[in-house]
Amino acid sequence: MESAKVVEELWQRIQARDWAGAGELIAEDAVVEWPVSGERIVGRADFLAVNSEYPEGWSIRVLRVVADGDQAVSEVEVPHVDLGLFRAASFWTVRDGRIVAGREYWTSPGSDPRPEWRARYVEPM
Repeated sequence: MESAKVVEELWQRIQARDWAGAGELIAEDAVVEWPVSGERIVGRADFLAVNSEYPEGWSIRVLRVVADGDQAVSEVEVPHVDLGLFRAASFWTVRDGRIVAGREYWTSPGSDPRPEWRARYVEPM
């Protein structure tokens, strides 16, 4: 399966809470890093646990997936009924139909206030 399809399918299975199905797309020894919070998830079991144990109330909307060879990048929006809106830019490495590595940047829109000195150059989104 090509890398873009693997990543699209991963997000679909996570949205469906199909943890066994999501696990089929993650290599047993996959490593996923979250630089913003300074965390590294090592192994399929921990990746699935982190995602499946996250407090309910969320959904996932895939905004885009782009890929080249074994590299794929996804951008998703994750609204949560209690915690607000999140966005993630995820960089994935896929080999033999499974994700072997990832680096995800999770944030909330507007959480990084723009400095006043840029006000004359930018407009709010």
